[in-house]
Amino acid sequence: MSIHAINKSVEARSQARVDLAASLRLAVYHELEEGIDNHFTVTMPDYDDRYLVLPFGLHWSEARASDMMVFNEAGDTLEGEGEVELSAQCIHAPIHRITGRRVVFHTHQNWALALNMLEDNRLIPACQTSAFFDGRIAYDDHYYGTADTLEEGERLAALIGDKQVVFMRNHGILVAVDTIAKASRMLHMLERVCRAQIRAMSTGQKLLPISQPVIDQVQAPDEHDRHRGRRDELYFDAMKRVLDRDMPGYAD
Repeated sequence: MSIHAINKSVEARSQARVDLAASLRLAVYHELEEGIDNHFTVTMPDYDDRYLVLPFGLHWSEARASDMMVFNEAGDTLEGEGEVELSAQCIHAPIHRITGRRVVFHTHQNWALALNMLEDNRLIPACQTSAFFDGRIAYDDHYYGTADTLEEGERLAALIGDKQVVFMRNHGILVAVDTIAKASRMLHMLERVCRAQIRAMSTGQKLLPISQPVIDQVQAPDEHDRHRGRRDELYFDAMKRVLDRDMPGYAD
C-alpha cells in the first residue's frame, strides 16, 4: 500500500471517530438520547467486520473521538477501552453484516417512541417531510423484549430489506444507511414528523395524506436543485458548527 493510501485510510478512520462522536452529541442536542442507553455504530473504514461504538457507560453528551472503541460480532474489544453493550452487539453487528449498511443508529427518541406505542403506528405522509419517508420505513410489529442474541439482529436485518428505517413497535426506531451525516439528519427529521403527526392527531380531526403523485415528486431527484446530493453533508457540517459553539470537545 502506498504512503498516500495509508494516509488516506488513517484520515478516514480518524474522521469516522470524530463524526460518530459529533452525532452522539447532536442526538443529545436534539433530545433524542436515553442516558447511556441506545447505540450508534459505524463500520470501521477499510473493514467490513469491525465496528465503532461509544463504550457502554459513557453519556452521549461526553462522547469524544478518542473514546470510540472497535468491536466485532463476537463482542470482542479490538481497539480502545471499554465494552460494547450486549444489545448493541446483538442488534447492530448482524445488521451491518447482512445489509452491508455502514451506519446503524438506534434510539428510543421520545416522539417516535410515542408513535410506536400506538396500535396504529404508521407514519402518514401528510406533510412534505413525512412524504420523504413514505415507502422507506419497515415496520416491526412484534416486540420480543431486550435483544440478547445475534438472532434478533438477523431478524431485523431480514425485515429491513431495501428500507432505510425500522419502526420498532413498543421499542423505538432504527436507521440503517451509509453515512453518518444521513443517519443524523434522518433521526432529526423523523422526530419532528412524529411529533407533528401526534400533535395533529390530538386535534381529533382526520389527517389528510398527500397524493401519491406529489409524494413521487417530493422523493424524485430534482435536476434543478443546486444542492442535490449534498443536503445531508451540509446539514451535518452546519450542526457540527453548532456543536463547536454549544457543546465543544467531541473532536478531542
